Amino acid sequence: MKIDNNDEVSTGFSWFRIVLILAGAFILFFIIAPILSMMFHTPMGELAKTTSDKEVIDSIWLTVWVALLSTLTLSIAAIPLAYLLSRYNFPFRGLINAIIDMPIVIPHSVVGIALLCFFAGEGLLGKALENIGIKIIDTPIGIGVAMAFVGVPFLINSAREGFAQIPIEYEKAAYTLGASPAQVFFTISLPLAWRSVITGLVMMFARGMSEFGAVIMVAYHPMVASVLIFDRFNAFGLKYSQPIALLFLLVSLALFVVLGLLVQSNKKHA
Repeated sequence: MKIDNNDEVSTGFSWFRIVLILAGAFILFFIIAPILSMMFHTPMGELAKTTSDKEVIDSIWLTVWVALLSTLTLSIAAIPLAYLLSRYNFPFRGLINAIIDMPIVIPHSVVGIALLCFFAGEGLLGKALENIGIKIIDTPIGIGVAMAFVGVPFLINSAREGFAQIPIEYEKAAYTLGASPAQVFFTISLPLAWRSVITGLVMMFARGMSEFGAVIMVAYHPMVASVLIFDRFNAFGLKYSQPIALLFLLVSLALFVVLGLLVQSNKKHA
């Protein structure tokens, strides 16, 4: 057996190692068993029929493009903020980090209520937006806002850790050669932290794809995949919601396999 730094460790019998293996096996079983059970109990005929259901396909497509667009849009501000938090000391930095993590710990139904209070017609911003013809509630914009709200902490935290791991001497050397702060960020810091940034983007995208609680409060219609699954389950039961759940799972897995291959390809190229 080897550890991550390739230093060999003892390969003799150890009860502790057995406990570690059993604990790991239990966690893997805990995660995989329900998914495999859903796969085995979903008739392939029903799954094939679901792929021709326009409402299902539209909801999955809506989920994917809104999650992707909200991730890319928020990244324009989230990545610079992550860099700021990793490189500069300023008052209330700890408070800002705590605020960033709030969407992770707040129940997502509460997130939905908070977004309604802010963006609904009588909300703090909602009325002003509606006066200029912009509607948030029950629109793809509202869905994107809810997805971004719960997902952006993952991007900021991952990118911040990536920037923090870059030796500050690299940036100082660039400054001594006359580089501007923007040049340092775009030519040194961001390229060196790209793996953590990409990881954060993927995690934010995934979190947006899977969001339910906040989305259903802000926009029941148009239905994203998670809301449609819930709606079919309430209306028709497990038999009719199960194929949609499995199809959405397969689409999600395919997307993240493709993203993983792209990241690996970029890694080899770098």
